[in-house]
Amino acid sequence: MNKLSWDTIKDYYRKTSVWQIVLKALKMLLLLSSGITLCIILLLSSVDFWMSYQAQGRIHKEVESAPARDIALILGTSKYIGRTLNPYYTYRIDAAIELYKQKKVRGFLLSGDNAHRSYNEPWTMKRDLLRAGIPEELIFLDYAGFRTLDSIVRAKQIFNLNDFTVVTQTFHCDRALFIANYYKADAICLGVPSPKPSSWFNVRVREVFARIKAMLDVYVMNTQPKFMGPQEPILEMLPRFEYGPIMPRFVPTLDDEHKGDN
Repeated sequence: MNKLSWDTIKDYYRKTSVWQIVLKALKMLLLLSSGITLCIILLLSSVDFWMSYQAQGRIHKEVESAPARDIALILGTSKYIGRTLNPYYTYRIDAAIELYKQKKVRGFLLSGDNAHRSYNEPWTMKRDLLRAGIPEELIFLDYAGFRTLDSIVRAKQIFNLNDFTVVTQTFHCDRALFIANYYKADAICLGVPSPKPSSWFNVRVREVFARIKAMLDVYVMNTQPKFMGPQEPILEMLPRFEYGPIMPRFVPTLDDEHKGDN
């Protein structure tokens, strides 16, 4: 009985010692993971803040305050989400029209995805600008603007633009101007409004990671546009004439889209 009791005591202490080691290891693992998580959050926040800081003074939220430039670079996005008009698209097109109406630009470079015949962002934007009364001679298309980096770099290196106005949502301006600055393009951005959907938080989180990707693209991986090609100096093709009449505002609808296809 005494021997059994002694063995029981030894077994108890042995198990207790093992559990203490396990608990200590778990505690260290928890502290380590917390530290790594904190470092990641600080890194993401720092990059996000810095990218916004470096764009200060170059983002204009009103057409009236934007300096005049020869060309506005309109970054493409889908016109519809399902059968619903995409407000991100509408804000950009309306801003482009207003820039021309207020004689802030003389022409447009429409840059976007041209994935297949039924999805062509540059042509869709061109069609809506034409409907608003902007002369076709002032509209140039970049069918290889698959990403923000592609659009900015091609504007500089393919279309020979050094100073231009980017038109996109305000939160997107920071990243576009960061890329432009890296490639020594003297760009400004007209920041248009963003809708406030229930998914706004998700959009903002995606933008933070997109900013990290942009930094890696230019500083680490030296990422280049998917397509380059021969130069097209569009300023040399831009006619010089008086601004013509234009509709005050264009709000495309599904009916307009179907009429344009007939």
